[in-house]
Amino acid sequence: MSSVTQTPATKGLEGVVATTSSICYIDGDRGVLAYRGIDIHELADHSNFEETCYLLWFGRLPLRHELKELHEKLAEERKMDPAILDLIRNAPRHALPMDVLRTAVSALSFYDPEEKSNDHKANVNKAIRLTSQIAMIVAAYDRIRKGSPVIEPDRSLSHAANFLLMLNGKRPSTTAERALDIALILHADHELNASTFAARVTAATLSDMHSAITSAIGALKGPLHGGANEAVFHILEAIDKAGVDALDYVKGMLAQKKKVPGFGHRVYHTEDPRATHLRVMSRDLGNASGQAKWFEMSHKIEEFIKADKKLNANVDFYSASTYHTLGIDVDLFTPIFAVSRISGWAAHVIEQLDDNRLIRPRAEYLGPDYPNRYVPIEKRG
Repeated sequence: MSSVTQTPATKGLEGVVATTSSICYIDGDRGVLAYRGIDIHELADHSNFEETCYLLWFGRLPLRHELKELHEKLAEERKMDPAILDLIRNAPRHALPMDVLRTAVSALSFYDPEEKSNDHKANVNKAIRLTSQIAMIVAAYDRIRKGSPVIEPDRSLSHAANFLLMLNGKRPSTTAERALDIALILHADHELNASTFAARVTAATLSDMHSAITSAIGALKGPLHGGANEAVFHILEAIDKAGVDALDYVKGMLAQKKKVPGFGHRVYHTEDPRATHLRVMSRDLGNASGQAKWFEMSHKIEEFIKADKKLNANVDFYSASTYHTLGIDVDLFTPIFAVSRISGWAAHVIEQLDDNRLIRPRAEYLGPDYPNRYVPIEKRG
């Protein structure tokens, strides 16, 4: 075998510390998630998405005038080159929203005024632009594929309210705006998840912000990362359509050795702190909209899985019913994850490039022994 010293491999890099970061703190045993040291429960209760973006990008909470300036910059950047809208309009109607988003974000780099710059200031500016533009792309594609006109943003509205306006064509209720705002905060960052790690690996080659975010979107598209809440809602929808009891349906899934999505987590060994808030949001939105059945089904399933399998609901479980009650189509659930996570992705790209080292792990070799000699083709029998 090779004489190179190998460290035993950890499949999936589980538990492997790959870098240092000042952005996100997680304690899976205690169910703690914090951005820049501030507990997610405090942010969900008292902050808003724009303030959370500032915290992630600048490392601290903003002063009043700084938050106002960020609001104004986000509003100013809610615009796209007409070529991007043409690209979206020309996408096949069967194209998945995540595919359209991935391609459009890559194309945004052509029209970015700081395309050639990769310094700290330029990347912060790109973070602001991409945060505004990704929300616009998701909403615009959904309108276009349904034959509806693209809605112009309203500079006076928050990021969450603007997204719902651009998506649904009307100003959202205060309850709906706050619900999405909290959901965006909860999904903003989560340390070295697959998409964030993909973004940092790309950035570490000294590639640009748009390339790194495109890599992240590609990783997020995978059902093992970004698609679980879609799978949860498909189950809720199937239960509702069949008119069966939720527990009977889930017990049938388990009897067939099928996995119930939205439970368990690679990091948390107790309740996912994000699920704590999404459970309440699902309940309150359901009651306010007259669609309480989605929460009620979800809660019955959660109680059963927790008692039977000793598994806790994760962030994906209640986000499914929450997003549906907000009038969001199921194939937009993962793109909306990106509408939020762009804030964390960008923070990690900025951090990576501020103190960069190429990310180059090793693999534990399990192939034929070295040297495995080359045999000429005429002697291979």
